Amino acid sequence: MGKETGFLEYHRQENTIRSPKDRICDFAELYEALDGDERKRQAAICMNCGVPFCQSGMVLAGMMTGCPLHNLIPEWNDEIYKGNIGHAVERLLKTNPFPEFTGRVCPALCEKACMCGQYDQPVTIHDNEKYLIESAFEKGLVTPQIPDKRSGKNVAVIGSGPSGLACANYLNRRGHTVTVYERDDAPGGLLMYGIPNMKLDKSVIERRIRLMEEEGVVFLCNSDVGGDISYDSIKEQYDAIILCCGAKKARGIPAVNPGTTRGVYYAVDFLKATTKSLMDSDTHDRKWNGKGISARDKNVIIVGGGDTGNDCIGTCIRHGAKSVTAIEMMPKPPIERSDDNPWPQWPKVLKTDYGHQEAAWVFGHDIRRFQTTVHKVKTDKKGQICSATLAGVSFESGKPVVDEKHLEEIPCDLLLIAVGFLGCEDYVAEAFGIEKNPRGNIVTGVNSHRIGDSSVFCAGDMHIGQSLVVRAIAEGLSAAREADGFLMGYRVEGTI
Repeated sequence: MGKETGFLEYHRQENTIRSPKDRICDFAELYEALDGDERKRQAAICMNCGVPFCQSGMVLAGMMTGCPLHNLIPEWNDEIYKGNIGHAVERLLKTNPFPEFTGRVCPALCEKACMCGQYDQPVTIHDNEKYLIESAFEKGLVTPQIPDKRSGKNVAVIGSGPSGLACANYLNRRGHTVTVYERDDAPGGLLMYGIPNMKLDKSVIERRIRLMEEEGVVFLCNSDVGGDISYDSIKEQYDAIILCCGAKKARGIPAVNPGTTRGVYYAVDFLKATTKSLMDSDTHDRKWNGKGISARDKNVIIVGGGDTGNDCIGTCIRHGAKSVTAIEMMPKPPIERSDDNPWPQWPKVLKTDYGHQEAAWVFGHDIRRFQTTVHKVKTDKKGQICSATLAGVSFESGKPVVDEKHLEEIPCDLLLIAVGFLGCEDYVAEAFGIEKNPRGNIVTGVNSHRIGDSSVFCAGDMHIGQSLVVRAIAEGLSAAREADGFLMGYRVEGTI
C-alpha cells in the first residue's frame, strides 16, 4: 500500500470527457487523460484490501462482479503511485494481454466491486489501466515476445475478436504456429466493427495486430471458414482448431424485418458501415464520408437500451440526424442501488452514457423512452419506412404485455435494432457439425472448451453467449490453456 492515508486524502477524478459541443463533430476518442501526478494520486486511493473484491471475477445474483481476468489491481496501483511503471505494467500484463482494449471499453466490473465504492467512490481502476498500458507503449516497454522454440504444432483460430486474439496470443507465445482466419477485411472482430471509433480508435487495434504479426501470428482476412473455406480443408492442416466466431445472430423484433423493409437495419450493420467509412478515409484524420447506411437528416428510432443502442445514438448524432428516439422495453432503472441490489453486486441503476448526454445536448431533452416497443411500421410505395407506431409495455408476472389501446405514431426514416443476439450463426455450427444449446451457444464438455473428444475447441461469445470484451478475453485465455494442454500432453497454468 503506497500511501496508507491515500483513500482519506484524495478524491476520485476520472479522465476528462470532451464537451458534447466538440466531440459530436468528429469520431475521435471521447476521453482525455489526466497528467502523471494526478494519476499517482488516483492510484494512491487504492487501499490494498486484505480481500480485494475488485479482482474476484465472481457471479453474484446472476451477474458478474469483479474482474474476470483476476487482474492484480492493488499491486499495480501501488506501483503506479511509486512511479514504477515498468513493474506495474509487468503485473498488469501477467493477467491481461490487451489492457489497451479493456482500459477503453470495459464497463469496469472491478470498480463496481471496489471496497472504496461501498460507502464512497471507487478507485479509478479503469483509467489507471489505460494510463499504464499507454505509458508502456510510449516508453517502449511493449515489445514483440517471439518464442525461442516452436512446438511443431499448427493451430487455427477462427475469428479475430477479443477471444480469438487472446487465444492466438497465448498459443503463439507457447511456441505453436498460429493462423487466425477472419471473414472481414480487417482483424479485430467486435473490436474493429462492433465498437465505434470514439470509444476505441482503430489505430489501437492495428497497433496490437502489428505486434502480434511481429511475434509470428498469421492473419488471413476475407477468409470465411464454413462459407468459402470448408471445415475439412481446415481440419487437414491443423493439429487444433479454436472457434471464436462470436454470437452474431442478431435478435429481431416482431414488428418489422430488416431483410424486407428498407430503412430498417440491425445495429451491428449500421455501426460496421460507419466504421468502414472511417477506415476508408485518411488514416490521420478519419472522417465519415457519408457512404454506407446514413442517418443524416433522418428521423431515427433506436430499439434497445444497452451499450449498442447508446453507440447508435452517438453515431447518428455525428451523422447529423434530424431526430433520435431511443426506446427500451424494460422499466427505467433506479438512480441509486435498491435494497435488494447491495454492493458488491453489479449495480442495476440508470446509466447515462456519452450518447445519451450528446442527444440531450443536441435535442434539449432525454430521448429515452422506457417500457415502450414498436407495435408496427408504415412504409411508402417504395417499401421505405416512413413512420413507426409505438406502444407501451407493462409487466405481469415478469412477462411483457403490450398496451394496444394507447398507440403513438411518430416519423421514422431509419430504424435500428439493438436488442442483442441469439448465439452463433447457424452456418458455422452446421459447417463443423457441432451442436448448439437452446440459447444458441456451442455445446462443449462441462467446465471445458473442447467439443466432444475432437481437436476442436470453442471460446468467447460463441461459447457463453453475448457478453463483455473482458469476459471474451478471459474465455480466449482459458480455451488456449486447454488447447495447449491437449497439444502438449501437459497443462501450464498462468499467462505467457
